[in-house]
Amino acid sequence: MWGLDHADPRTAIKAMQAMNASVRNAVFFPAFFLTPVVLGVTAAAMRFNGYKLPAFWFAAAGAVYLAFGLVLTLTVNVPMDEALAATVIPDDAETAREIWRDYSGRWQFWNQMRTIASGIALALAGYGLARLQPDRVF
Repeated sequence: MWGLDHADPRTAIKAMQAMNASVRNAVFFPAFFLTPVVLGVTAAAMRFNGYKLPAFWFAAAGAVYLAFGLVLTLTVNVPMDEALAATVIPDDAETAREIWRDYSGRWQFWNQMRTIASGIALALAGYGLARLQPDRVF
């Protein structure tokens, strides 16, 4: 997105509209929407098989990704993307600059939050893997 900020704003809007239109595909759906499901199923399977501590970390990873990856995207970024998709690209560069400025900064902020949350979810799942040894009951 930083690169688009340096482009002509009409080009940036057009490029982002094209990217957003192409993102909903067969690769995107399972990678994005099924991640919290897979983490939850993994947590349940680990718990069922006696791996209580790793199960906790996988459940935590799923919760973080669900809340700050999926829900955040659906409530913030998707509505912004849909509004941009409905925007007619103005011929006037200054008007386009205002549209892009209003969109880009906010979108990038929330995208960075999603990226951080996804990294945290990955770290939690990695920690769960590192703790993968049967819990001992004393």
